[in-house]
Amino acid sequence: MKILLPVDGSELSLEAVRHALRLRADGLLISAVLANVQEPASLYELLVAHDPEMIDRVSAEAGMDALSTAMGLLDADGVDYECEVAKGDPAHTLIDICERFGCEMIVMGARGASAARSAMLGSVSNEVLHASGVPVVIVKPPQEEEGS
Repeated sequence: MKILLPVDGSELSLEAVRHALRLRADGLLISAVLANVQEPASLYELLVAHDPEMIDRVSAEAGMDALSTAMGLLDADGVDYECEVAKGDPAHTLIDICERFGCEMIVMGARGASAARSAMLGSVSNEVLHASGVPVVIVKPPQEEEGS
């Protein structure tokens, strides 16, 4: 099964990678697509940099840097994977990547926002969940122990 693993470098996105590895340990044969979506350059960045190619290069390097820890986790477990760094609206870009690579599942982290806040602002994971044509597993942050 080919799984899309969106990674932004956060601990929660890496926990989603670990979740996919646990699915593998439980017997699911997987390959992965590690994806990082960079924000498009702002007008200010374009005006200051004067070099759109340099901005694209820096953006691609930042995306690969964000994927590096996840790549190490997959390498250590012997999982075949591909990497994609893209620019654009995160949710729609992730759905596009999922479709282009033929992924059969998405495993991604969720922010710990409250339900009301999530409904007001919308989150990438919520948008992906509703727009995806494949199953989406949303890995939530671990619950803190009571009394901690």
